[in-house]
This record gives sequence, C-alpha cells and structure tokens, in this order.
Amino acid sequence: MSLYDAIQTYHDLLTNDLAAESQAQLEDQLQRRGLFFGDRPLCTVLRPRFLTHEQYRYLQARCGLLLRAFDKIYRSATADKTFRSQFGLSDWEEELVQYSPGYRDASPTSRLDAFFVPGTGELRFTEYNAETPAGVAYNDSLSEVFYGLRVMREFLRKWDVRPLLARHNVVHALLDAYHQWTGRREAQRIAIVDWREVRTYSEFTLFAEYIKSQGLECVIVDPRETEYANGRLYAHGTPINMIYKRVLLSELYDRGGMDQPVFRAVREGAVAMVNSFRCKILHKKASLAVLSDERNGGLFTADEIEAIDAHVPWTRRVEERRTVYRHSHVDLVPFVAEHRDWFVLKPNDEYGGKGIVLGWLTPVDEWERNVKEALAAPYVVQERATIPKEAFPSMVNGRVEFIDRILDTNPYVFYGDYVDGCLTRLSTAALVNVTAGGGSSVATFLAEKR
Repeated sequence: MSLYDAIQTYHDLLTNDLAAESQAQLEDQLQRRGLFFGDRPLCTVLRPRFLTHEQYRYLQARCGLLLRAFDKIYRSATADKTFRSQFGLSDWEEELVQYSPGYRDASPTSRLDAFFVPGTGELRFTEYNAETPAGVAYNDSLSEVFYGLRVMREFLRKWDVRPLLARHNVVHALLDAYHQWTGRREAQRIAIVDWREVRTYSEFTLFAEYIKSQGLECVIVDPRETEYANGRLYAHGTPINMIYKRVLLSELYDRGGMDQPVFRAVREGAVAMVNSFRCKILHKKASLAVLSDERNGGLFTADEIEAIDAHVPWTRRVEERRTVYRHSHVDLVPFVAEHRDWFVLKPNDEYGGKGIVLGWLTPVDEWERNVKEALAAPYVVQERATIPKEAFPSMVNGRVEFIDRILDTNPYVFYGDYVDGCLTRLSTAALVNVTAGGGSSVATFLAEKR
C-alpha cells in the first residue's frame, strides 16, 4: 500500500460531523497542553503527516552519508583557521570556538531542514540547524494529541501508525554531554535558557515537565536572571551546572557582550552547555556552501560526494569569485544576478525566514540590488529546490476543506551521527516556517497497512 492510500483513507473518513468533532477535540487539547506559538495555535490541520517505513529508512540512510561529510568539514574547520574562514564566523564567534565544550560533539542535538518529494524521491537539504533545533517537544506532544482524535480511532482500525518521538533523545544527549564534561552520572540541575518573551516558551514548559518526570531537576531561566560569582553560575540564587541552551548565541552576545554571565561561566569551565560555542561552525548556512564547493571535493569519499551532489543544492558564499555551476565556470555575482529565477539569497546566520530573498518572487531591479547588498554582509546564494505540496484538511465555516500546503521535512540528528525523529512544518506561503502564511506544525507518523 502506498502513502497515497493512507492519506486517501484518512481523508475519506472526515465527514463534516467527524471533522467537527475532531476539530473541537484538537482545539481543546492545544489549549490544555499550551501548544501555541506565541498566541497562535501550533497546529491548524486535522491530519498528521504520514511517511512510509521505507521513506523514513531512506531519509535516515541519506542523512547518515551527509553527516559524515559535515563531520569532516567541522574537524577541518576546528584544526585550520584558513579553512574555517569559509564559514564566515564573526570575530567574537572566532574567539568563542577556541573553547572546547568538554564533550565530543559540538552539537549533540541538531536538525537538518529539507524538502522531500515522495513521488520522485527527490530530497534536498537547505539548512543545518546545529545551534538551537526547536520543535522536538512540540512534535511529541502533537503526536499524543493526534492519537486521541476521534478520526484517528477509525483510521487505526485499518492502519498501523507509529510516532517519531525524540524528546527522550534530547535528554539523553544532555546527560551524555554532562557525563563527559564532569565524569558524574547525572546533571544535578538542568536550566533551559532563553528569553522569557520568546514565542516558543511553551515548548520549554513541555521540556521541563518531561525532564522532571525522569527524576531530574529542571528550571527555565531567562539569561537576564543569571549571575556568575565565585566560579559558579547562579539563577534565582541557586547554582546551575547544566545548560540546555535555547537562546541564540548572537542574541546573548548582542545583549550582554562577552561578559554576559553564561558566556563567562562556559568559558571558565563552570558549567556544561548544549549546544556548545563550536556549534556555530556548522550552523552557518555557509556550511552547505563548504560541502558543495568544488574546492573542497578532496575531503570526501565517492559515496559522500554522490550524496552531496544529490541532496545539497548548489550553495556559495556571496563574493566576487569564479566558481563551477553545473560543470561550467562562471563569475559568481553577475551569474547570480542574471538568473534570479534559479536562486534564493539567505543571511549566513538568521532564523525564522529573516532576510531570505526568493529570486523568482522578486522584481529584477530589486534582486540585483539585493545581490549587491549581499556582498557587504555574510550571505549565501542557494539554488532553488523543488517545493512539495500535499492536501491537508481543515475546518472552514463548519465544513471540512482540503487545502494544498507546502511542507518540509526536518529530521532530528543526535551526536552529529544519526537521525531519530522528524519535524514537519506546513505553509501556504513559499517560505516554510511556523511564522509564514498558513504556518502550522504537525505530528509526523509512520503508516503501514494492517
């Protein structure tokens, strides 16, 4: 049975009455569990995202090859400042990456963001979120919500459905890093650190509840509430020795500089932090340029090069240079300026779609101006990827409607080594993130005919 069969079976079950009942239950559960992005409901559709077991195994296998390649450029970057310059680190980031995290992996928890077209098998990774991969607790909680919907009860009579949970992996990664850092078996006090006003705060609450359910102590801490004194980091007067860092390092630096208490405590070895300062190397969007740049091909094996060519869109730092595009030598800047329909511009270190310019949606003169401006700031240019769509059901004026939505495929990565779990985001706009038009997160399940 195909993925189409699972989707069609689910949709056929959604009569207006059953959809209305399921919608009411969905809204109630979102409210009870605090599943909101700011004040917006996290999920706005009545069907989870389905993958087949074969598709998920394919995703895991192809990610495995790419992760080997990412590890090679990371190790080259930490060993060689000249090689590291390709990533476009700022001066303060250069200073911070000199500090060893005290554990093996710069990013024990991370996420690859991709577009996957099940019909053709096309899989293109557009970003590597190696700093603060969000959504794990949201996805796990949404999975519980969808399992309880009335429509799912009917669907489960004919289909076996398995969630792709990952919250436990995050906690394992935190504890593993702490064990390496200190040699002790448990973190005494885990602090989830980010600004109290961020729109993802409800996910911190979900994580804190889960961590406490595992018999561990956990607090949510705003960086402004921290103090570093006598070799210890404190929040609310109580010492912290393990940070689950959700705050962006760039924001922490902009608001507090290098003397910010978290920066000082980590630099002086007073606290373990996941992810580490060195996460910034692979988190830069230029990491995909380093992978796909012909100058670095000698680092990779034949199967890694095949995976890069198949799954990493052509990506380059925006700079005056000659490079290779589809076996032809081109002058990068004029070539990109001339072919706006092929490309997207991205800031080297931003999130939530900030600063992204889609060439095919941008007037010619504006695109040329954006390309010139990108020369003055760290930007990358990336080849346009095929954008998949699926119909998802929603209640509109008391009736169920099936609306085509763009969706992405974002597998979670642990220890920089393997994939376990997957975030799916939906949008009715060309830019896919939870803040985009029609934006929604949705649980991802593996489906198999009983």
